[in-house]
Amino acid sequence: MNALAAPVVALSLLSLLASAGIALLLLVGLAEDVHVPGKTPGSGGSAGAAPGADTAAPASAANTAASLRVSSEVEASLVRGILEIARSRPDVALAEIDQVLLDNPNFRLAYLVRGDLLLARARPITDFGNPAKAAAEPATGPPDRTERIDDLRAEARARLSRLAAEPPPGRVPGHILQLDPRQRYAIVVDSAKSTLYVFEQVEGRLRYLKDYYISVGRNGIDKMFEGDKRTPLGVYHVRANLPRQKLPDFYGSGALPINYPNELDRIEGRTGHGIWLHGVPSDTFARPPQSSDGCVVLANADFDALLPLVQIGLTPVVIAPRIDWVDAGAVEATRASLARAVEAWRRDWEGRDMKAYLRHYSPAFSSGGAARDLAAWSEQKGRVNASKTWVRIGLRNTSMFLDPNRDNLAVVQFEQDYASNNLNQQMRKRQYWKLEGGTWRIVYEGDA
Repeated sequence: MNALAAPVVALSLLSLLASAGIALLLLVGLAEDVHVPGKTPGSGGSAGAAPGADTAAPASAANTAASLRVSSEVEASLVRGILEIARSRPDVALAEIDQVLLDNPNFRLAYLVRGDLLLARARPITDFGNPAKAAAEPATGPPDRTERIDDLRAEARARLSRLAAEPPPGRVPGHILQLDPRQRYAIVVDSAKSTLYVFEQVEGRLRYLKDYYISVGRNGIDKMFEGDKRTPLGVYHVRANLPRQKLPDFYGSGALPINYPNELDRIEGRTGHGIWLHGVPSDTFARPPQSSDGCVVLANADFDALLPLVQIGLTPVVIAPRIDWVDAGAVEATRASLARAVEAWRRDWEGRDMKAYLRHYSPAFSSGGAARDLAAWSEQKGRVNASKTWVRIGLRNTSMFLDPNRDNLAVVQFEQDYASNNLNQQMRKRQYWKLEGGTWRIVYEGDA
């Protein structure tokens, strides 16, 4: 490669890094402050290192990329290649990218990087993907070529911005207040970072496990209507597993449908269906960050790695515009406040104090049953209460989440054991609680 071309390639990628909001010097110079794969953020030291081993290493492009928080060796190799370009070592970068393509021949973004490297041997290039060449093509050329390159640029920006998307040490996603003891894992999607995080529940606490690059709706997020090609925002759960053998190739390794629209979506008039987590066609490695009809899409290898962690009917999927990383103490304070409200509701219901019981419901309350508003609910509960001489209410397997798209709204789900002088019943119940004037009140209640 000529002396001029290598710096120009580096400059074009440096511009791309800058557009992703990342300082290149931080990436190649601060190995101590980045996340090591397999290491819990803030834990210090490399996972699996021998006692007393010196884990500090020179900040070369190779060991810095190895230290960056990446979800797979494929992504690590791509990052190593880009960092080698930034260090004006294009031949090393080309070898890295060639290895990526040897293992993953459908990785279109890697082909674009490789094309820049090869083109730079002949002449300087002006930007990532060499758009000047596309502009010089006759109008009779492929009409979607520029759009495809723009998609790949968007993917490159998303993948590079993911390097700064690691969970901050000592912080947890503020949307998860409490998991059901049976929920071993939780999925949180950060739409702004094109990242799906997996957290593991360990002794009642969240621990970051891994994360993956994902694509969302081509028109963005906050789904409202059928066909708007947006990804919904809210708290959902995986309700089924559709294996590869039962699906068209378009869905790749398989699909995990979620329960959109949930009860709150329907109350708000949101429509649509068929929102899945799924893979990609066999001739595709990954899709641009905004390219689905509303689903959350992963590379097939990532979907395969995620699948064993999913419990059908149990695993929560929180889809957020962006994750609010908060101190664990702040989560506990909110959780405790909500837990006290739920316990007061249970106690007042069990005590058959209708006035106190109904104070827990918002004037905007609606139900999934026949009693659709608060007036009808109050009348129905009053009739039922009059037929009871005693009531016992038990709650177990409780989960609590803050809705990521609605202020001061919480989703509470539990197993309810109801017993009275004339009825015994077990059911799974879901409630939506809203903080109104500093007091948690129920705005929806129904079967889960």
